[in-house]
Amino acid sequence: MRGNIAILGASYHQLPLIERAKELGYCTHVFAWECGDVGETAADYFHPISTIEKDQILEKCREIGIVGICSIASDVALITCNYVADKLGLVGNSMESTLKSTNKHFMRKAFEENGDPSPRSIVVDANTDLSTVVLDYPAIVKPTDRSGSRGVNKITSPDALPDAVAMALEQSFEKRAVVEEFVEGQEYSVEYISYEGVHTFLAVTFKFTTGAPRFIESGHFQPAPISKELESRIRAVVEHALDSLEIKYGASCTEVKVDDKGNIKLIEVCPRMGGDCIGSDLVKYSTGYDYVGMVAQIACGEKPDFTKIVDPIPAESVFIFTQEDLDEFYRMQREEPERILRVVDLDLDLLGNATDSSNRAGCYVIKSNRTTL
Repeated sequence: MRGNIAILGASYHQLPLIERAKELGYCTHVFAWECGDVGETAADYFHPISTIEKDQILEKCREIGIVGICSIASDVALITCNYVADKLGLVGNSMESTLKSTNKHFMRKAFEENGDPSPRSIVVDANTDLSTVVLDYPAIVKPTDRSGSRGVNKITSPDALPDAVAMALEQSFEKRAVVEEFVEGQEYSVEYISYEGVHTFLAVTFKFTTGAPRFIESGHFQPAPISKELESRIRAVVEHALDSLEIKYGASCTEVKVDDKGNIKLIEVCPRMGGDCIGSDLVKYSTGYDYVGMVAQIACGEKPDFTKIVDPIPAESVFIFTQEDLDEFYRMQREEPERILRVVDLDLDLLGNATDSSNRAGCYVIKSNRTTL
């Protein structure tokens, strides 16, 4: 046994990390609010402590004697991960880096100070006189500290600003929101792994969304069908942004948009692997690398192993929103079962009711046969 590893979160998003850490020889201690999630039983030990309870988790980790702490699908959990790592002298990003990379307002400030290509952004709260918010429309409004499209709205005029801000503030933990110039273009996410400040590129993901107003992600495809020249320019932008945020360790997923003229703008950087099966599944299948295993290795002070564990193939994640989506999933199960790599989640009670990424009706990962997009 390599030692005890703490994993924050017990949902199906964390299951690949729990399972892989066990395969690598770690004893898994999972922390989460107790609600019957799959990770509660998949872990070697489950501790019913919410991931936001930093000091309670710190105390328990001291008692256990962990060699590393990590999470792969929660920005909120990452704050606790780095807090505990800092207190125990384990591998993690600094708390200053954590603030800049988990709060959209401080992230935009860092980008502005370091010359990163980023849209103009204004922070607001319940006391802000919204008549003083002056920027070009359309605009995007979102909480400063949430992910998964929660509280996100695209608006086309100042008249819609009060309602959009109210929705974002309701979702925000710190009750603040950002109002940003809307960036046109195709959206991609860019997956990296960092170790001792060296950033290693893994993949670019082509992203499908529901579009305005909330831009809920509906699918992802790797490797993205882009030129080597564009990939090179995207990589340069992302690596500079990672340095601006002082990210030195672990996975990262950077969202960018590229317009018709090839201009690149940063949407945001998440100091974790991409959710929605991007990091846990697509990177492995499209590159062959053990991305999930690398997260555990780095958290425990080990150099990441870049040995390929599968032969690379094009892959995509597909999300179920409607009955039509569900019918296509059932058709594939009947007629092309060999293409289905993993059925991640299925909750038919949510069919047709998606308001953000947390309440889509299902997700599955497939071998892709796309020739065009």
